[in-house]
Order: sequence, then structure tokens, then C-alpha cells
Amino acid sequence: MHQYKSLILFLVLTSAVALVGSQFLPGAWYAALHKPLFNPPNWIFAPVWSALYVMMAVAAWRVWRRVGGIDSAIVLWVVQLVLNGLWSWIFFGLHRTGLALIDIGVMLVLIAIVTVAFMRRDRLAGYLMWPYLAWVAFASVLNLSLWWLN
Repeated sequence: MHQYKSLILFLVLTSAVALVGSQFLPGAWYAALHKPLFNPPNWIFAPVWSALYVMMAVAAWRVWRRVGGIDSAIVLWVVQLVLNGLWSWIFFGLHRTGLALIDIGVMLVLIAIVTVAFMRRDRLAGYLMWPYLAWVAFASVLNLSLWWLN
């Protein structure tokens, strides 16, 4: 049971970021934007992000356990998590699609680095990051399209 206490910490961290992000949801401003044809419906984001946050937490927890604490991969994971939380505020809160594009671009690079680092420490942890990497790559293209169209 003791080993799962640290998992709870990682779940709390990702849940805190989700909570921050949920304070800035699509509203009238977002509804009025010109959107690309591949823009998904709003309802898809909550279940996708919920699953991704759980996978991210489990991945980081596995690496934490494997390395015995904090190392560079965990630090980078925390940094990308902060950028993740900032994105919703920048995009939906401030309506700054260009600045959000910079944020998500840096976040995407960090997620790729973290994924590789996790793979080197714990293969399953790395695999758990792949859906997140793919989704943020898609979200980056979507962010770019929204910036370009508006």
C-alpha cells in the first residue's frame, strides 16, 4: 500500500492542472472563431484529457519508483505539466492564440523529450506518454490553424 501513496501524489498533481485548465473553457469567444474542418466537437476534450492525465500520472509515478525519486525526467515532466496548465489560461482565458501556440510548441518538444527519457527508464512509462504526445501534436496543429484562420 505504501508504494501507491506516491501514485496518489502524481494523480493529485495532474488533477490540479486539470482543475486549473477547467477554469478556462471554450465560451462565446471560442464559438465565434473560424475553425478548421478537423476541429473536434467540444464534448471530446474532457474524456480525452481525463484519460491522458491519468496515463501521465501513472507514467511519472513508474519512473519515480524506478529511479528512486526526482531526476531530470521527472523535473521535465513537471515543467511540461506547468506549460499544460498555462495553455488553457493563455488560449481560453487571455484569447492569445499566438502566445498559446508558442506555449504548446515548447510543451510538445518537452513531452517528446520526456517520452524518450521515460522510455529509457521504464518502457511502459514511455508507452503511456505516447497518446499524450500524439494528442498534443494534434492540438498544436489545431492551435496553429485557429491562429492562422483568426
